[in-house]
Amino acid sequence: MALVALLSATALSATTVVGAEAAATQASSSKITNVIYLLGDGMGRTHVTAGRDRYYGASGSLNMERLPVVGQVRTYAVQKNSGQPGDPDFVPEYVTDSASSATAWSSGVKTYNAALGVDAKGTVVPTAMELAHQAGLRTGNVSTAEITDATPAAQMSHVLARGCQGPSYSAASCQVIDVTGGAALPTSDIRVTPVADQIARNGTADVILGGGLSRFDAADEAALKGQGYKVLGSPASQTVATRADLRNARSGKVFGLFNKGNLTISKFKRENPTSPQAAEPTLPELTKKAIGLLDQSTRKNKGFYLQVEGALIDKRSHANDAAQTLEEIKAFDDAVAVAVDFARKDKHTLVIVTADHECAGFGIIEKGTFTNAEAATPPVNADTGNPANNSTPARGANAKDPARSTGPVNGSGSADPKNFAPATFRTADDPASVQDGSPDASLWLTYLSGNHTGQDVPLYAYGPHSSELADSVENTMLFDVVTGALRIQP
Repeated sequence: MALVALLSATALSATTVVGAEAAATQASSSKITNVIYLLGDGMGRTHVTAGRDRYYGASGSLNMERLPVVGQVRTYAVQKNSGQPGDPDFVPEYVTDSASSATAWSSGVKTYNAALGVDAKGTVVPTAMELAHQAGLRTGNVSTAEITDATPAAQMSHVLARGCQGPSYSAASCQVIDVTGGAALPTSDIRVTPVADQIARNGTADVILGGGLSRFDAADEAALKGQGYKVLGSPASQTVATRADLRNARSGKVFGLFNKGNLTISKFKRENPTSPQAAEPTLPELTKKAIGLLDQSTRKNKGFYLQVEGALIDKRSHANDAAQTLEEIKAFDDAVAVAVDFARKDKHTLVIVTADHECAGFGIIEKGTFTNAEAATPPVNADTGNPANNSTPARGANAKDPARSTGPVNGSGSADPKNFAPATFRTADDPASVQDGSPDASLWLTYLSGNHTGQDVPLYAYGPHSSELADSVENTMLFDVVTGALRIQP
């Protein structure tokens, strides 16, 4: 699809949330039977703003921004062997990774970076998805990453280190000695059991859709089929599932992985429509199928709990590739529209949209300006109107360094590995003649780093009792909201 057509087509998805506020108000006193939790991995406030400008323009809104309840989430983790906030031995870690953040909303405890389903002292804690499954609700887990990656794994497994994914046991990737008292744990301990082995055997999620086929093997496939799963593709032969396989899955428990690694970025599939990767289902398609499978269950009256992750927002932000990041934001936002459309009709579904952390210090700068990374020296540290407004270190003139600023990184400077200039993109407000990578494009995007930051992240909600989230909340509170809404508190 041409980019201009893509930009025009985005207006269609916005209509799915028209009247959302009125519907949420009408349903505010309704009983919740379903929760759909959508997570844009690495998605900070600027990611949302950039996505809005790119696809809807300055006066438009992403689907998630149209939801009637808005809040923000604190994302910090804790250090190993720390207590919880308020405890005497509480020690914060101000920048979280995906594992500790996912454990916070999945299990309601702060933990150390890399831990999944255990607290900071290594104690196993139950997950919201396990509690939902035990209570007889249907459960689903969808991700554009490997399904053993941190965010989906936090709902379905308990390991001391997120690298303990599979397919085989590795002491180096699974043991965390200082948390467990200095002694290696036996391989029978769940905390050193690879995530893939746990997922294939514990039945926590009834519907599992994503990537990561290479993490599973023949024994895993046998274990899944033994529990009644319809396995799309084959872990035994490493045959990935297809969009046709997904379409033909009509009921019951379904396990489908569509790539041996992470799913393919949206930009590549758009630009290569005849490639094998283009046949992978999109995140909105996976979300719609998961909702359909969970909603038509024989246990429908008890409801369902579904988690959906747009994982590649984070992974492409780590890579500082703004073009790929933008299209992943769009794909995630389209999945939000699918969830809200279902909830608006159902009237008993709570939709939560948030992120685990911000990734890479994504920034929007003024058109025609430059970043500190491009500067010969940082901005001048002087206030000529009040000389007292200065501090060390002293700084020189704020000017560009030609060797570090040779044009937009996705345009004229794309061939220069030393170039730190912004990436530029046309928006819905630009004339059709404006191209990405041009100085005339109105959206100028930069990155602060290639790693996570400690920023609070946005929170949007829709449906019964969503007003509980109109606040600045700890990420652990999301566990309380989900389990309280579904009446499955531990």
